[in-house]
Amino acid sequence: MIKAEQLSYGFPQKDLYDKISFTLEEGRHCALIGSNGVGKTTLVDIIRTPEKFLFDGKLQMEQVGRIGYVSQFARREGAQEFTVFDCLARDFLALQEEIGKVCAEMESAEDLDALLEHYQTLLDESESMDADNYESNIHRQLHLAALSEKAELPVSALSGGEYKLVQIIRQILRRPGLLIMDEPDVFLDFENLESLRDLINHYDGTLLVITHNRYLLGHCFDQIWHLENGDLQQFDGSFLQYNAALLQRKVELQEEADKQQSEIDRVNEMVERLRDEATEVIDPLRGRTLKGKVSYLGRLMAKQIKPPFLNLHHPEIAFPAVEQEEETVLLEVKDYEVSFEKRLLEKVNFTVHAGEKVAIVGPNGTGKTTLLRALRENRNSAIEFAPEAKVAFFSQLQEEVLCGDNSILQEFLDLGFETREAVEEHLARYCFESDGLHRNVGQLSGGEKNLLQLARLEVSGANLLLLDEPSSHLDTYAQIALEKAIRAYRGAVVMVSHDFYSIVNSADSILVMEDGSLRPMSGRAFRKRIYKNHFSKEYLELDLRRQELESRIQKALGEKDHETAKALCQELEQVVNEM
Repeated sequence: MIKAEQLSYGFPQKDLYDKISFTLEEGRHCALIGSNGVGKTTLVDIIRTPEKFLFDGKLQMEQVGRIGYVSQFARREGAQEFTVFDCLARDFLALQEEIGKVCAEMESAEDLDALLEHYQTLLDESESMDADNYESNIHRQLHLAALSEKAELPVSALSGGEYKLVQIIRQILRRPGLLIMDEPDVFLDFENLESLRDLINHYDGTLLVITHNRYLLGHCFDQIWHLENGDLQQFDGSFLQYNAALLQRKVELQEEADKQQSEIDRVNEMVERLRDEATEVIDPLRGRTLKGKVSYLGRLMAKQIKPPFLNLHHPEIAFPAVEQEEETVLLEVKDYEVSFEKRLLEKVNFTVHAGEKVAIVGPNGTGKTTLLRALRENRNSAIEFAPEAKVAFFSQLQEEVLCGDNSILQEFLDLGFETREAVEEHLARYCFESDGLHRNVGQLSGGEKNLLQLARLEVSGANLLLLDEPSSHLDTYAQIALEKAIRAYRGAVVMVSHDFYSIVNSADSILVMEDGSLRPMSGRAFRKRIYKNHFSKEYLELDLRRQELESRIQKALGEKDHETAKALCQELEQVVNEM
């Protein structure tokens, strides 16, 4: 079990947590959520290596043992010509070799005590990892991840998403007391994301996962930690149940706040009347009454509710204001092809009109980013931009666009902003506080860096945006804001994305990467295909009902119809519990 009490920590330039408390019991699957830059990765780093941090409060790690960790970045290791199976077996074979080595040393050693102790430690580790059954366990996990057919392939033959799944399986097989994963879903295609879902849901150990992925949040986890504004809220239940509970609490708080405001207005009116009377008639009794009412008014205003997890500051993403005739062709690709060791893409043909939102989708490793980079470089005769096309690029490799040694402020002064005040005003809409603009870009979280890229795009003047995984690392609030910005943008967008929600919520048309080429598909047809392959009919019906109820609750809140909102919240709770 992990338990924190009154834990506080921060940097000289920013306080992250103020006396937060939480508990993670054995066997729970917990999702850690929160806005970009609130300190989620730092919190799991404190849990992993508390000795490296000077924090206030208590952190207890009771019988946790070894902690496994999966980074959000799946860096390729050496010896890539190992097969997938051999790569996963390495830890077990190394353990067996070490046990054999100790046994051999014991045959001739005079002092056996230290060797016996080491031998017992190795046996305990072998038992905790179920090393006797490692082969069958490897095949079981590969089957769960839909990678059984890849077992005898070299690791170098895997796509980036498949390699990331192998790294996750490797940690699962070691059976740590706690497995921490930091955004394991980043850049996974939808099929691999479904495999990750199955790996999570079949894991019987304790999990702590940082994620913003709406699919995983809707289908995994039985506990939520929500980190915001230096505070942490713990909720036992699913993410959908948590959202329903937040909405219900918002209704209750608004009703209470409205009652408070009515009382404040009543007392304030009385104070003003007493003040007017005091100017006309000098009366000590009225003076004492006025003083008492002013004091009461102050106490009422001090009690006004300011819930930290309900009224969050969401980013306001926008793209350049452009106007063009919709029939204008901004980009035309004719018979584009690319080869490395083998032919990757051939006979790629498509056009992009002004105002059109195009998503390029397909499995990991099929050439989507390669195509987008070719468009950016514009050195291939098969690619032709219209003379009036002004192109801007969003990169999943953030260092291509941002200078890590620059401060946030300097990054935007170099971009052409003339004053600090202009930078502050612009970045405030992207949730960057003015007193944090001196931070180096390299110190920011992945989500904050992507928000900076989006803030740069807004002032680019571009009428054609090339976006490579723009929703990666963004929190759920920023993802929704990005989808709204794409829909509102009058320019054209060509977007590579694995995020099903971003695609169906913002793309007009889809280019599906299949068999080395692109197949056009309408947004509606793509949505139907995803629903058919990855969602049950019952789940979809309940999810549509959930969305309808949430919209009606928000409308009732806007109209301050508390009774209707409360009745709808009860209905929402029933629907979510059935999902």
